[in-house]
Amino acid sequence: MIRLIFVVAFLSVPGVALAQSATAQHGGMQHGQHMTGMSHEGHGMNTDAVPAELMEGGQSAFAAIQEIVAQLMSDPTTDWGRVDIEALRQHLIDMDNVTLRARVNVEEIEGGARFEATSEDAAVTSSIRAMVPAHAETMDGAEGWTMQASEIPGGAALVVTGTDPDRIRALGFIGVLTVGMHHQAHHLALASGHNPHAH
Repeated sequence: MIRLIFVVAFLSVPGVALAQSATAQHGGMQHGQHMTGMSHEGHGMNTDAVPAELMEGGQSAFAAIQEIVAQLMSDPTTDWGRVDIEALRQHLIDMDNVTLRARVNVEEIEGGARFEATSEDAAVTSSIRAMVPAHAETMDGAEGWTMQASEIPGGAALVVTGTDPDRIRALGFIGVLTVGMHHQAHHLALASGHNPHAH
């Protein structure tokens, strides 16, 4: 775990990532050669030369982990004995499976919609069953909506109702899952070694 945290933290440093990219693009550099933005001390990347507006980590899950690692490293109260970056990585795998690989059937019901997310892939089914009930439990009542989840063959069903059924139906399954900024807090809790859904 310590090794994983070190690797993720090391790769989260923008200067390191950009230096590796520059080396790869230029087929490596011979001793004595210099590129703009490179310092003379050990040929390391001069991080002051990196434009402040460059924020993308290169891949969305990597960027999400990078964001959390940076937060943990900047917080002097972080309990490194509890930090679990791998738990966050597994959660992001679940998010990826549900967002991109779940098959969703929609049924309009009074006051909203019933969404059935399923898959024939066991890994995707597992991800659906990990995320949907947890989301319904966490976000029930948000936006004035009532959310209920249940397990069905191949996945899970999510029933969402409220006084604005047209908005619920327009957002659809994945749109409803994105409402609110709870994911960021959830990611930080997971990485900090806290299970937000533990009872």
